[in-house]
Amino acid sequence: MTRFDRRRFLTITAAAMALPSAAAASTVARWTGRALGGPVSMQLTGLSDAEAQPIFAAVEAELVRLEAIFSLYQDNSELVRLNRDGQLSAPSAELLSVLSLCNALHSASDGAFDPSIQPLWRAIAMTKGDDDISAAKQSVGWARVRFDTKNVHLPKAGALTLNGIAQGAITDAVVDLLKRHGLQNVLVDMGEIAAVGNGPNGPWGIGVVFPDGTLVHRLTAHDRAIATSVPDAMTIGAGSGHILTPSGTRARVKIASVSAPRAVLADGLSTTLCLVPKEQSLDVLKAFNGARLEYFERA
Repeated sequence: MTRFDRRRFLTITAAAMALPSAAAASTVARWTGRALGGPVSMQLTGLSDAEAQPIFAAVEAELVRLEAIFSLYQDNSELVRLNRDGQLSAPSAELLSVLSLCNALHSASDGAFDPSIQPLWRAIAMTKGDDDISAAKQSVGWARVRFDTKNVHLPKAGALTLNGIAQGAITDAVVDLLKRHGLQNVLVDMGEIAAVGNGPNGPWGIGVVFPDGTLVHRLTAHDRAIATSVPDAMTIGAGSGHILTPSGTRARVKIASVSAPRAVLADGLSTTLCLVPKEQSLDVLKAFNGARLEYFERA
């Protein structure tokens, strides 16, 4: 399988509002690293870098643990073992939670969101012939994926990709860890952004950008997550965008940015909106409480 770095389509901007001067003077501890195929970062308001070091270490350990669940590239991750063996015993609670949301997104999108597309994605990315692509399509079908607390079972020759949703799940897990440490004003950027409380100068400012860095939308966020998908930021096969329907049809939009109370939902919905017809987009959003379209451009 071709490995690629996760592209980033969100950026931090200056907050539009200011808190009183005491809050504006708050210190901010900043951490940057690399995970999930790309750069990641955090900002923790009210802590010095020295005070934040134990928390940063805990986050780094949590990222290692979560990548051991969701990575497509670690030889012994849960997802890799599931795809290799066609089944996985004793799946983690984190994996089951994501699979459950996949089920809801698949239903709300009339099947357009389908994590079982991995065999087809791989065949197209590796520029296989028509016969191989046709055979790969036969392995796609979320309705044939079975999972419960004991096992996950895939259809014959099936495989999953969770790239359109797991990044948000990992963002949420990091936020939850920070809250357990008593932090209430943080910004977590794992490619999708979760803004909790306020920054040093007021609500966190977020920008939606194209791959060339062009800023197309600004928003402020408080206790909210934002995710953005740009299908043509990476092309596979004969120039097709990397977000595909189960039939192999390319995505219908240039960019889709969604906010929601949780990053996993924003992430899954931004992917889903790239795949459904225009007239269905609002119905998909309405199926999930608190979800909101932030920016959208059709191809």
